[in-house]
Amino acid sequence: MNLSLFRETFDRIRREAGKVLLGQDDIIEATLLAILSGGHVLIEGVPGLGKTLLVRTLAHVFGASFRRIQFTPDLMPSDVTGGNVFDQKEDRFVFHEGPVFTQLLLADEINRAPAKTQSALLEAMQDLAVTTDGVTRPLPEPFLVIATQNPVESQGTYPLPEAQLDRFLVKLHVRYPGPAVEKQILRHHVEGFSAARLDRAGLEPIASADDILAMRRALGEVRVDEGIIEYITDIVSRTRAHRAVYLGSSPRGSIGLLGSSRARAASEGRDFVTPDDVKALAPAVLRHRLILHPDAEIEGTSADDCVEDILREAKVPRTAA
Repeated sequence: MNLSLFRETFDRIRREAGKVLLGQDDIIEATLLAILSGGHVLIEGVPGLGKTLLVRTLAHVFGASFRRIQFTPDLMPSDVTGGNVFDQKEDRFVFHEGPVFTQLLLADEINRAPAKTQSALLEAMQDLAVTTDGVTRPLPEPFLVIATQNPVESQGTYPLPEAQLDRFLVKLHVRYPGPAVEKQILRHHVEGFSAARLDRAGLEPIASADDILAMRRALGEVRVDEGIIEYITDIVSRTRAHRAVYLGSSPRGSIGLLGSSRARAASEGRDFVTPDDVKALAPAVLRHRLILHPDAEIEGTSADDCVEDILREAKVPRTAA
């Protein structure tokens, strides 16, 4: 797949998903960029803003296999990965695959499960495989995790550990729609739309699993100048020295920022990365990788504030088209 076809396919996917997800163009685009650069997505927002609908819509548009796990405090790791069950007819233990064996996995309200269950996804998200009872089984390709969490409720929730957060390429915030968009949503429902009946929404499959893999390979054609590499390195290094940050981003953040910047360039039909690509994606890639000093949090400083400071201070390179 060349970059021209990449852009055309990307635009078609974005438009098709936009038929259902009204007013969420930025979230759709950021999610697609993460998926096409091989990353997982964490979406944060209060209930009712369409987080789950986004994932189900993308499953329709991609034509990918889809499973959903509703995370709860009593969910066990084997409920995610599967496990061995004794088969009396065969007189032996037989492995039964869990819902993680799919191409697009929705981890709904992931922060409602304890750390032990959350950790069941670590190997799957990093190595695209699941190990149970000493046997490692590969997951289907492409394997994508899109997780949701509610930022408001604290009772019955478990904060995601840093190792889990670092596995997500981006963290996206879903905001309330404006009045104009909300009116459009209401008109959509008056016309008969139902989120529970997406098969009746007229969504067309735009790309297959093989197309996603081909689009990922096409990113190898996107040039990254030495100045861009130095720019990304400078930005991520500054997260470790910022006065309000206790713990900065790992090199995985640098790699994620590079990959998603290439995907953004390709989505606009370019074969080169610009500083604007990096700046546009830095908040989503870095915000969940920063741990702030308690004093900074008390003062109301957010991770996004720190990333904004860093982008303002980092020297922007000049690149040749």
